[in-house]
Amino acid sequence: MISVRGTITTAHRDPARVAGALAPDNLASMRTRADAGTVVTEIAGGNLRSIIASVDDYLMNLAIGEDVCTCTSP
Repeated sequence: MISVRGTITTAHRDPARVAGALAPDNLASMRTRADAGTVVTEIAGGNLRSIIASVDDYLMNLAIGEDVCTCTSP
């Protein structure tokens, strides 16, 4: 059986807000947190196609979350 693990780390002006916007959409195999100016998402799974689809969805959500948090920042 294949096992895939990865970490996506992106820098943001307000990582806590971006991570908070992303976390509700996480699947059971994902974990998102803010850490020292970045948003860190760890993902794992056994089906490569599912991981690819999850990462694709995550990246779209990340772009939208960043835009929303930038537009609404105090």
